[in-house]
Amino acid sequence: MATENNGYLRPLREAGTMAKPRFAYLLLKEHPYGREMLRQLLSEGFVPAIVITEDSAIGDEEREKFLKRIEGNPVAPTIEAQLAELADSGVEVPHVEVPIHNSEQVMPHIAEMPLDLIVFGGTRIIRGEILDHPKDGVINSHPGLLPDCRGSASPAWSVYHDIPIGSSTHFCDNGIDTGELLLRREVPVKRGMTYEDLCYETLVLAGVLMKEALMAYDTGKWDEMRRPQGESEHPTFRNAPEEVLEAVAQKLRDQTYAHYVD
Repeated sequence: MATENNGYLRPLREAGTMAKPRFAYLLLKEHPYGREMLRQLLSEGFVPAIVITEDSAIGDEEREKFLKRIEGNPVAPTIEAQLAELADSGVEVPHVEVPIHNSEQVMPHIAEMPLDLIVFGGTRIIRGEILDHPKDGVINSHPGLLPDCRGSASPAWSVYHDIPIGSSTHFCDNGIDTGELLLRREVPVKRGMTYEDLCYETLVLAGVLMKEALMAYDTGKWDEMRRPQGESEHPTFRNAPEEVLEAVAQKLRDQTYAHYVD
């Protein structure tokens, strides 16, 4: 179990209350992306009203694939451990599992819940009624710079096509990573960094940006922040095949990527 030394409950305990906004948190079961994001949110006292986990074979496959991508880097405490520490501090967060994050499975858990937001902490593509339910929208953090790098395996495709690497927080619509932007920030890529390092850095940055987005919501700054993405010269990327990953690894070894900061 996580301990208080992790520090992610300190602001909650100091405040003595749950922070706004009231949001549901959706993620694939124990995915490292969602674990890190929850840790970041709790570090500023943003506690979900409910956590809804997708427990599926595809989710398991995505989790294992992502763990491989960040191999050698630390992983945040499990969702269960983080929620257990919340419970120890006197805050019980409902945690339910569904076989898939679709309206039929998710809406019964939130239909009667007045939500300001839904936060995606690493999910499959979600469309439909879920996106229309919360008062102020559904937001996601994407491990790529939008609009330049939409879709899957963003760090790989960014290196492959010499696109700057970073993360973005955006509203969700029925497209794939096409909703209005709230925040985007580059990762400073240094010579010697590996593909695993880049995947990890974008994972952490995605959580940081989500935390900053909720902080901005809490202070009423979203209207001045939100903006259309604009168009991208690149297609929406799919999972990178093995030959692309090999080319990316070689490019990083040769240090021929176009956007090093050193």
